[in-house]
Amino acid sequence: MELFGDLNTTWVLIGAALVFFMQAGFAMCECGFARAKNSGNIIMKNLMDFAIGTPLYWLVGFGIMFGTSSAVFGGLDFFTRGDYAAILPEGVSFFSYFIFQTVFCATAATIVSGSMAERTKFSAYCIYSAVISLLIYPVSGHWIWGGGWLSRLGFHDFAGSTAVHMLGGVCALVGAIKLGPRIGKYDENGKSRAIPGHNLPMAALGVFILWFCWFGFNGGSTVSMTGGAAEVAGKVFFNTNLAAATATVATMIITWIRYKKPDVSMTLNGSLAGLVAITAGCDVVNPWAAAIIGILAGAAVVFGVEFLDQKLRIDDPVGAVGVHCINGALGTILTGVFASNASLADMGMSRGHFIGVQLLGVGATLLWGGVAITILFTIIKKTIGLRVTPEEELGGLDLPEHGLVSAYADFAPSLGAVNAAMAVDSAATPGPVDVDEAVPVQLATAKERVASDVKLTKVTILCKQERLAALEKAMTGIGITGMTVANVLGCGVQKGKTEYYRGSEMSINLLPKIQVEIVVAKVPVRAVIDAAKKVLYTGHIGDGKIFVYDVENVVKVRTGEEGYAALQDVEQC
Repeated sequence: MELFGDLNTTWVLIGAALVFFMQAGFAMCECGFARAKNSGNIIMKNLMDFAIGTPLYWLVGFGIMFGTSSAVFGGLDFFTRGDYAAILPEGVSFFSYFIFQTVFCATAATIVSGSMAERTKFSAYCIYSAVISLLIYPVSGHWIWGGGWLSRLGFHDFAGSTAVHMLGGVCALVGAIKLGPRIGKYDENGKSRAIPGHNLPMAALGVFILWFCWFGFNGGSTVSMTGGAAEVAGKVFFNTNLAAATATVATMIITWIRYKKPDVSMTLNGSLAGLVAITAGCDVVNPWAAAIIGILAGAAVVFGVEFLDQKLRIDDPVGAVGVHCINGALGTILTGVFASNASLADMGMSRGHFIGVQLLGVGATLLWGGVAITILFTIIKKTIGLRVTPEEELGGLDLPEHGLVSAYADFAPSLGAVNAAMAVDSAATPGPVDVDEAVPVQLATAKERVASDVKLTKVTILCKQERLAALEKAMTGIGITGMTVANVLGCGVQKGKTEYYRGSEMSINLLPKIQVEIVVAKVPVRAVIDAAKKVLYTGHIGDGKIFVYDVENVVKVRTGEEGYAALQDVEQC
């Protein structure tokens, strides 16, 4: 028996570790879907909601959730010193179960960060994140998992579609409404403008981390590996993965049809939507039902995000409401619809009764979470304030909130960050002076110097990225031995094109191009132009342009040679 107990405890601890690592997944997701100028702020928020929530859940949160078996409220047990032997799963130690519940609490708190990203005061975030962990999550958690009135009615939420995700999602929804949209998100006519995230690979990494950790989130919720629980865990793993996969495929197909191309960011949201939706019933539905739940979740996240953004004009930068609130509710209700007959028999309920209980649980949690967080946000808004100033938002939150010029130290800060830095130091910048007081301008005329008797010409070629290799080959073929290549953004007569990001039109006025610069002397300029035109021409808009300039001089730094001689590669002995 002791061996079985150790096995169960080990399983719970592994699950707790995986659920904790979901914090990294959420941080990467949110950071990737947001703009670079807010990256440091986002990382700090995802770090602090866990760090703040952990001691507060220890202080009173766990007691409120599990302190007694009363219908509405567990109890006040400061620093969790009471006897909880009655609620512990068989063979699981108290502290193992405590940390497992702590990381679930932290997950609910961190969901809110995404919908309120890029415009929330850090101090306000710390306060409302603390209250979610201290009170809001434990109260509804008691109803569902702590022996409260919903659990007595037979409400089934195996790993937290409603208890964790929908609760966090409704808080995220209220927060986004209270804050209002980011500056520039909607035009004067209320039409949604896409604000793309700065790093989709980072967001994708976050999704892969979350998908992996969800096996601990759902699988670990068996809190046992004995007495048949291992078989249940296997089914939970399988259903979790299947629902996530079908949701991902469904989202890809839907966006491909609607936007003419498969939307990357929305498909990433689709994966998470499937994971959230299957969480409530992963133990009681058969695989075919898990697949259907995933497909429905994939559709729900697309149309949910579009409806919130384009119809209700609720700005949710990462899709937290669509993923967690909408699909948390959907998955919980679909548990009633698709629960296997054997599971219904074990619960002793008819399908109609079970669906009614699931609907009641969803509605009660929505009402509690919505009312509680609305009161909290209203208090914060009227005291310390909920939103940063327009200047801080435009410049990015990293600098004014954390003194961080850029979260990417090896790269130049964005223009917004630079402007914000200038704004902060504006008091030290001299103001304008009268013309009479201005520093006089002194003009100096350089002596004309002729580098050589060979005419030097610079040819600048702007072309499509995919034509670079062919252009290099053509230039080498006519004797060009040196060129400078750069990735640039620009537009000409074409004036960009329209694409879609998360269902919103995105006018791409600056298109990626390759800029190739070549300085020629003996090779005829016309030969360069003709060779470039031959390999770049397709007959479509966007083939590129060629610019020709006179060059006054060229200086080779190492040898001091100038003019034609500076362009030669022959080593001087």
